Amino acid sequence: MSGMDEAAVKQQLDHMVKFIYREAEEKATEIASKAQEECSIEKQRLVQDEKLKVAKVYETKKKQIEVKKKIMYSNALNQSRLTVLKAREEGIQKILTDAHRRLADLTKNPEAYRGLLQKLIVQGLLRLGEVDVHIVARAEDKTLVEAAINGAVQEYKTKSQKDVRVTLEKNTHLPPGPEFAKGPDFCSGGVILSTPDGKIICSNTLDARLSMAFEQQLPKIRTILFGESQTRVHRD
Repeated sequence: MSGMDEAAVKQQLDHMVKFIYREAEEKATEIASKAQEECSIEKQRLVQDEKLKVAKVYETKKKQIEVKKKIMYSNALNQSRLTVLKAREEGIQKILTDAHRRLADLTKNPEAYRGLLQKLIVQGLLRLGEVDVHIVARAEDKTLVEAAINGAVQEYKTKSQKDVRVTLEKNTHLPPGPEFAKGPDFCSGGVILSTPDGKIICSNTLDARLSMAFEQQLPKIRTILFGESQTRVHRD
């Protein structure tokens, strides 16, 4: 082969090599570009996924906090209501306690108290309607009760047109008044009437009458102290 042929072949080979290199570079550039693009897409996908996860976690935490706040608010509201109810009940009990203390004033005037005892005994006799009645009273009221029994029996006979035998218990007594009581048990006055066997009892002590009246008037007392209830449906 001549020198020119070798030079032409070499030139042709150089062109082919350059072409192959150029194609390889273009292919490499294309692959790198595509890889970069896919990497960018994957990166965006991962970032978006993480954002969604973070948003989901945030939303869950937010709901948990809202639920916790509602529970705390409900607990605080209930506690507040209980505190108000407790304060109201303590106020009502204070009124009842003060009323019990004032009962002692009813026994300070012997003549007026004897008249009250007679009325209580008559009322008890009418309720029982028995021919034989026993009465239990405070030891310190013995003389006044004995005096009241005579008038009460006559008044009962007039009102009921019936005879009755009344016996004052000698060995059994009601607790003493608050000023004489040594423990928590006391009686402000009044009497308890019963049949001889004790099966039928009528408690007409001042404390029992006060408790009964207090229970009956409790709705009015609550209204006076605290106003009309906002949740009450029926009105008297």
